[in-house]
Amino acid sequence: MQTHIVPVGFDYDRLIAPLIRDRKNVDRVVLLEGAVGSEANVEYSRRLSGKLEKDFRNLLGAETERLVLDDVYDYDAAFEEAYDLINAELDAENDDGRAADAGSGSTDAGETRDVWVNVSAMPRPVSFAFATAAHSIMVERQADRERIHTYYTAPEKYLETELAEELRAAESLLGDVLDGDVDEDRVAGRLDSISALLEEFDERGTTIGAKRIDGKHVVEIPVASFQNVKPFEELVLFTLGEHGEFASVSELAETLARDLNEEYTDSFRSKVLYNVDRLGPGGKGYIEQEERGKSYRTRLSRIGELWVRAHADEESVR
Repeated sequence: MQTHIVPVGFDYDRLIAPLIRDRKNVDRVVLLEGAVGSEANVEYSRRLSGKLEKDFRNLLGAETERLVLDDVYDYDAAFEEAYDLINAELDAENDDGRAADAGSGSTDAGETRDVWVNVSAMPRPVSFAFATAAHSIMVERQADRERIHTYYTAPEKYLETELAEELRAAESLLGDVLDGDVDEDRVAGRLDSISALLEEFDERGTTIGAKRIDGKHVVEIPVASFQNVKPFEELVLFTLGEHGEFASVSELAETLARDLNEEYTDSFRSKVLYNVDRLGPGGKGYIEQEERGKSYRTRLSRIGELWVRAHADEESVR
């Protein structure tokens, strides 16, 4: 089961379009509206939230809920809200009414629930607070690490620049009107252009579309492990970074032994296996493994790839 937590600002497309285009499963959506700002801003966000609520139901068949954040600039309150909300969704009851054990990563029956946090919209304090809360829970609930996701979607176009251009054109037109130089066709054309742009703004918010990045509309943000990497673990990560993927841990161990000019023994293999486990999903999260028969295909996770990239200069001086 997939729950999406979506803070709503002044965007429509990039809060729902990427989920449709990338064919994401969406079972439940929690929409968060901001209650601070001008009356017009609050009303505009509320109207977009209502449209999203309707479309998530009709287009994706998702159960929806709308919540209000009293102050979108109160980071502490937003963090607390996010922390409680994400934990509640992870522990939510299954269809048979039995809840998952907190921190267990499993349920008594039925599907586990993944939680996706969209940080594309809302003022920065809310986005940062929700991302930080999600990452904090990943650290606290290691068994549930793979069930928590934060993601961002870039728009194809920002409407602010077009609105500014329309204002400049209207300013020029009004200046000519004051000078007595009035062209009715020009006035009519300007009016049509402004009306069309305002209609688009009212319908879709400040941004248009969802941009595809590396073949996807959803850019997932990985979380760091918040633990130091030990020297032998570094060797494992750099070796995976160099070779990409190994069909088994034994194959990885053989490569490491060869690179280190060490004898490949059961003891050495056990040492590699121990460190891979420490770096894996149940540990620091730098390595992913996929079961294939009796073996596990082993590769870097997204945050593991970033770690290797960031420490490439250190490897070159070894």
